[in-house]
Amino acid sequence: MDLTVPRQHGPVSIRLVRQRDARVLQSELLGNRGWLRPWEATSPDGPVSFDMKLAIRRLLQQYRDGGGVPLVMEYEGEIAGQLNVWGVSRGSLSSATIGYWVSERFAGRGITPTSVALATDLCFHELRLHRMEICIRPENHASLRVVEKLGFRYEGLRRRYIHIDGDWRDHYCFALVREEVPEGVLNRWVSGRAPAHAAAVPPADRLPGAVKPSTSDRT
Repeated sequence: MDLTVPRQHGPVSIRLVRQRDARVLQSELLGNRGWLRPWEATSPDGPVSFDMKLAIRRLLQQYRDGGGVPLVMEYEGEIAGQLNVWGVSRGSLSSATIGYWVSERFAGRGITPTSVALATDLCFHELRLHRMEICIRPENHASLRVVEKLGFRYEGLRRRYIHIDGDWRDHYCFALVREEVPEGVLNRWVSGRAPAHAAAVPPADRLPGAVKPSTSDRT
């Protein structure tokens, strides 16, 4: 399996991050601080240094160790953001979690849902994982639209789950298992067969600010 070869659908592709991507990724992250900060993981121990070259080295080491798959999202060959498959577990669990960010200037082009679909299919059919999970802050309407579009199934509310933007934040959890999408997540979505209400959050779990996102949200 060669992850340096892009997996592509239309103008959108994903591939393994490279060390030489550091300059572009750092520039995009620094230029999108206001856009990304509300959704960005932070450390409860305080600020950490921002060094994309070091971050990529660590991500690639995790990949070599089998613990993650660090990918970049591209649009017409230009880097638009990152998508990381992390927390890979083998054996009886055989699962992983997806996280991502996209630059503001690329928003609204379908890059994120297409990339998530490509990455999930890669994990199911090439890495042979069984379950993929995405956890999203209730206020992140654009990301909620991604799981709605792709038919990820709502699994529950995780209280104060991940340290984001300086505090422990609640997250909604969504997941798919391989048996649910034998035709592939991408094929199911583009053919219009993704279940419309799989990602619906029940009223008992809805939190302030977590109103139902509209189709105009930029994903």
